Amino acid sequence: MAARRISGLLSRSLSLRPLSSSIVARGKRSDLQVEAKRFSTAAAVDELITPSVRINHTQLLIDGKFVDAASGKTFPTLDPRTGEVIANVAEGDAEDINRAVSAARKAFDEGPWPKMTAYERSCVLLRFADLIEKHNDDIAALETWDNGKPYEQAALGEVPMLARLFRYYAGWADKIHGLTVPADGPYHVQTLHEPIGVAGQIIPWNFPLLMFAWKVGPALACGNTIVLKTAEQTPLTALYVAQLLLEAGLPPGVLNIVSGFGPTAGAALASHMDVDKIAFTGSTETGKIVQELAAKSNLKPCTLELGGKSPFIVCEDADIDQAVELAHFALFFNQGQCCCAGSRTFVHERVYDEFLEKARARAQRRTVGDPFQKGIEQGPQIDSEQFQKILKYIRSGVESNATLECGGDRLGSKGFYIQPTVFSNVKDDMLIAQDEIFGPVQTILKFKETDDVIKRANATRYGLAAGVFTKNIDTANTLTRALRAGTVWVNCFDVFDAAIPFGGYKMSGIGREKGVYSLNNYLQVKAVVTALKNPAWL
Repeated sequence: MAARRISGLLSRSLSLRPLSSSIVARGKRSDLQVEAKRFSTAAAVDELITPSVRINHTQLLIDGKFVDAASGKTFPTLDPRTGEVIANVAEGDAEDINRAVSAARKAFDEGPWPKMTAYERSCVLLRFADLIEKHNDDIAALETWDNGKPYEQAALGEVPMLARLFRYYAGWADKIHGLTVPADGPYHVQTLHEPIGVAGQIIPWNFPLLMFAWKVGPALACGNTIVLKTAEQTPLTALYVAQLLLEAGLPPGVLNIVSGFGPTAGAALASHMDVDKIAFTGSTETGKIVQELAAKSNLKPCTLELGGKSPFIVCEDADIDQAVELAHFALFFNQGQCCCAGSRTFVHERVYDEFLEKARARAQRRTVGDPFQKGIEQGPQIDSEQFQKILKYIRSGVESNATLECGGDRLGSKGFYIQPTVFSNVKDDMLIAQDEIFGPVQTILKFKETDDVIKRANATRYGLAAGVFTKNIDTANTLTRALRAGTVWVNCFDVFDAAIPFGGYKMSGIGREKGVYSLNNYLQVKAVVTALKNPAWL
């Protein structure tokens, strides 16, 4: 599937296709579906669907083998639709991180992976991409079951993008090279781009598969070995696709996966003296801890992709119907659990009332329910902690005298579903306009002048992304250059092509992922200077 097609799937509401009968089987009716129908008449959810995908791997992956945690401990991973246990997964801690790092170090220092030709490494990644496509529906079903995102989103957008990303990095593997540098004197100077060594990687729960690809893909293409810690909420899909990587020919010890918790396994990885680099995606608060641990140990470099509070700016010349739909997608996509969500919707005062009326109506039409059901736009939040956090911010908005236009409460009595929520009359100093809510809560603010909205949009500790909706190229150019954000989407949003770099300004992170820029995270540059004797030329 072409990159443009995949990006399109991630940048608008997904077209529908029948769910594979081999993946889902019907289960019991729940109270949620009855409530979902009352909230959105388009939500045709009659009963919960039980996926038939087999869970084959719940252990740690160390040195090419699936093994129990050293402690023997496990922890439950839950179905966000019900809060019930899907499986018990090995709980790794510091001892398991030590085992994984030792395996990765041996694989890097003694194993075949860094010594393979770049073309051979490329072939492994291409075979892996083929296997992803072969197992697309199973992978998507497992992602939806463990995470709660709509199955159609996973099957039509995210799993194909997983394959696309690995093909992209497979293409880069044999195109990484240094330079020949002229020097003042009789010297031959060349630079070598060498793999950095053992890379520690910590991925989040909101996009487990895509974050796996963003980190593992470039690290492997550059010839590194990896210890990856999964999010404790969503450990299953990384283990599933890791088995496919082994089938594709990845040597033992090159990729090691430890499931566990941040204060134990994550901290041990970030502070490990034999890890050469750390990459982390998650909250800004945790990112600070990761960077501190990395600095206090062996000063390992960090790539950090952190939080956001992205502005979405609707200008007075906008086509309101299109702007409403795009702003809705920018916020509510993935249950609002997106670091770059357009969570501050700035609307010009001349079109504010019309936009608000239509935005409220669109939120009320949003289909919420079992994410395995065809046509569902919004599933449950990831877990009880995130569910309660979102409800707390909704209460804060009401208490701050923002106008609650719709939603504002849980949906049903089981699972972690929240009504699509819209606030108007939001002020910049309200918590709902300052903090990253990470949920289905749209805040709509009014602006008058371009200079004013630039200042207000930039008045945040974050700088991950921004959206601009306008027909005027001069307005677009003014805003894209003035907004302090790592990505600015103009008349689109959430376009995640494999070649487009992603990362933030300010407290939204350090470094870039995806594209050619991501390779720099996993390479060292070495200068080699050789004296020349009686050179014919310099």
